[in-house]
Amino acid sequence: MRRDAVNVSGIMVCGEVRRGTIHSVTMELTGKARELADKKNAKVSCLLFSRDLNDDPALLFRFGADRVIVVRHDLLKYFNQEIVAKLLAYIIKIYLPEIVLAPATTAGRTYLPAVAAMVHTGLTADCTGLDIDEENGLLLQTRPAIGGNVMATIKTPDHVPQMSTVRPKTFRIPAQEERCGEVVYPDIPAEIFKSRIEVLSAEYSGGEEADIQDKEVVISGGRGLKRPENFALIRALAELLDGGVGASRPTVEAKWISYPHQVGLSGKVVAPKFYLAAGISGAVQHLAGMQTAQKIVAVNKDPDAPIFRVADIALCGDLTDILPRLAGRIREEAR
Repeated sequence: MRRDAVNVSGIMVCGEVRRGTIHSVTMELTGKARELADKKNAKVSCLLFSRDLNDDPALLFRFGADRVIVVRHDLLKYFNQEIVAKLLAYIIKIYLPEIVLAPATTAGRTYLPAVAAMVHTGLTADCTGLDIDEENGLLLQTRPAIGGNVMATIKTPDHVPQMSTVRPKTFRIPAQEERCGEVVYPDIPAEIFKSRIEVLSAEYSGGEEADIQDKEVVISGGRGLKRPENFALIRALAELLDGGVGASRPTVEAKWISYPHQVGLSGKVVAPKFYLAAGISGAVQHLAGMQTAQKIVAVNKDPDAPIFRVADIALCGDLTDILPRLAGRIREEAR
């Protein structure tokens, strides 16, 4: 939509409901939307769509929402990209938000491009930073470009809504506050739920692939391990701390470890309470995937390694000596 053709206002967050539960990425984006909205003196709406919703939608008021729009329908039991895209496009045309934020999950990456085409606007994918331009109020959308070697800031000056997807764990979930708002259950035209796609069933992945983004501790290894067998040092430490095993992109590309463990812009963004990077130099691509961790410890033999610039604790030395000693000390403390 042309900016000069419609009267738009507010920020809308596309929430995500998984098996009846509001996923944490919804709280992350709602908190960030609140921060952006306060700079524009605007309202925050959050859209939830699902067949089943076990959580109270009013929960999102505590994270910054002023309004929660809830759409429930039997055909939303399974993810159907055509129905979801039509639904969001319809909601956008009814509520006319100036900004739309959505998670860069498998679902979000599937339906947001279609929605952008439906409402004739642009989409900036996989943002790592969002802010408001003080001069004109436009959304500043920062994302990696040229293979992650530079960070580009993008504006959408002529069309609305300004749309962005953000990877889970990019922003921290804000502290909860007592706030009030309204929960709305809009009437949706029946044709929105007509689809050429029939979803027969769904299978949910599990195991280690789902681990690292949900872990409070992540222990990651890089090329400094020198050989794949040394990932045993990483796994041993992670097991002691009930943590997940992460990895840098070069180790995944070298087939030392599988892709679900990759941390970085081309892997997963993690924000644990504790992150240890062993043998990882600290390329921009990797830093963007873990720098929101609450406490960062880096182990590297290079005193000038970029990872030390973001680390709370820097251990300069041979990781094959340091990691076993750390593991031994943890075992002693646990006795």
